[in-house]
Amino acid sequence: MTAMPSALSALHTIGTVKGPGDDGNQYVFITVDNRYVKIGEFVYYEITGTTQFEPSLQILGKISALRLIDHLPDRMFADTEISPEAIAALVGFTLPNPEIYEVTVDVIGYFDPVMKGFINPRRSPIPGTRVHLASDDSLRWIINKKQKQEMGSAHIGSLLLREKGSVPVVIDVKELVSTHMAILAGTGSGKSYTAGVLVEELLAPYNRAAVLILDPHGEYTTLEDMRGLPAFADEDGYAPEVKILTPEEIRIRMSSLDYYDVLTLLPQMSDRQQSILNKAFTILHRHKKGDYRWSINDLISAVYECDRTQDDEGNEKTGTSAPALEWKLERLARSPYFHTSDHLAPKDLFQPGQVTVLQMNEISQEEQQVICAAILRQANQARMNTLKQHIGPEDENYLPYPVFILIEEAHRFAPAHEPSRCKMILRTILSEGRKFGLGVGLITQRPGKLDSDVLSQCMSQFIMRIVNPVDQDSLKYGVEAAGRDLLKELPALTKGQVIIAGACVNTPVLCQVRQRITKHGGETLDAPALWLQHFQPHQVRARQLEQAPPVSRAKPKTVRGVSID
Repeated sequence: MTAMPSALSALHTIGTVKGPGDDGNQYVFITVDNRYVKIGEFVYYEITGTTQFEPSLQILGKISALRLIDHLPDRMFADTEISPEAIAALVGFTLPNPEIYEVTVDVIGYFDPVMKGFINPRRSPIPGTRVHLASDDSLRWIINKKQKQEMGSAHIGSLLLREKGSVPVVIDVKELVSTHMAILAGTGSGKSYTAGVLVEELLAPYNRAAVLILDPHGEYTTLEDMRGLPAFADEDGYAPEVKILTPEEIRIRMSSLDYYDVLTLLPQMSDRQQSILNKAFTILHRHKKGDYRWSINDLISAVYECDRTQDDEGNEKTGTSAPALEWKLERLARSPYFHTSDHLAPKDLFQPGQVTVLQMNEISQEEQQVICAAILRQANQARMNTLKQHIGPEDENYLPYPVFILIEEAHRFAPAHEPSRCKMILRTILSEGRKFGLGVGLITQRPGKLDSDVLSQCMSQFIMRIVNPVDQDSLKYGVEAAGRDLLKELPALTKGQVIIAGACVNTPVLCQVRQRITKHGGETLDAPALWLQHFQPHQVRARQLEQAPPVSRAKPKTVRGVSID
């Protein structure tokens, strides 16, 4: 591996410090060369040690604003037929760069290779100090916590403001998984594509992660291509496993549901029916004495046990709520996704070096909520009980390794202003999952509709093009201060461009997402092309044959009842 550069070696000296900026963490420099002055670009200045024993420090910063403060007179630009430079030459103005720019820089600090992080010197640069552009070679080391193909690394793309591929953006998988992450993007910005790149990296030989994807749209089927590709194989025989579970294969054991799960799945119920159902769950658990593998019939029996009343003569009889609840529970029993014994246990869903995709594109919203809640709750309990040694390898819930769960359309499962079965368990996992090795990744096109408590717990953010002002406002306090100026760039980002900020990188960066190795499964349909296909000659001919009336057989000619044909 190449050794880390000892300095930010100057690629180009681009300006001179004018003085401090609007706050103590900014400074302003003056330049006449705007070729390298771009929002989000990395620059640095040097602080010389006050003694021979004190080393010089190179203070990295990020350009956050620029303003044109001097130029040729406006009158020179009024005539479109004459070049302003020609007029300037006639009046004796011969400076090659007449424009002067004032550039604001947010200080990041100097990089400490021991701590592998930045330290802010809290010292403003002296006016007249030279400002330099940081070199590609140095940025490869100081913006990334890991290097390409290093254990625990994930190569997402390259630094957007530099030549394509010259500065790879590599994130730290340990930080990503342990502190949770969110991919936030508008429709068509490339969020699912970016998630696919991340999953490819997690299943690469240098990670071999245990990943589960909750996929409401069926967009991740193409991950199956990983099985035969050399990029994912290793000399020790490793090759990733890809397990696609279609809706027909999803089974959740009925006894893994709690009262609120069942309440979500049943049609609207009266207060009395809800009260009886709640009491039935209490009785059910008490009767089973800790063995919670009950069936719908067990629950119906408990409902009847709870709904007992007395008539005027003191005789006990069944109330009117139990039969109504029985009818609703029998409807639930007919659901193909909730079963008395069949079940997707943690051992079925998680293995190191395996990605499991739960396709839920044919499942109702209420059933998706309960399936997601049951799986999250079970995974959380499995990791807790395994680490505390409450269960052993013989238990179906034994989960002796960290896992990562990626949730598409997260605003459906944790909406901001409405109740949701998944929201509370997600809040619990996001706040406590780090201790037990359960990481969560949320993907949404509507961050403004995602619960703020849930979003605030995601310490790494991948933010792509977002135009909606409500969604933009929801991000202001979810991104660390050094990255907030980059949020101004959100409407201008194009497909595949992403702001990466938070715990997985040393400093927020603008990144161009790399090309996927596997095919993307969420491509937007080309409506005009499909319309035109309808009129292709072979399509027209096929429809004509399909719509043609059947040919009737002619009646045979007969003489005295004998056919003469």
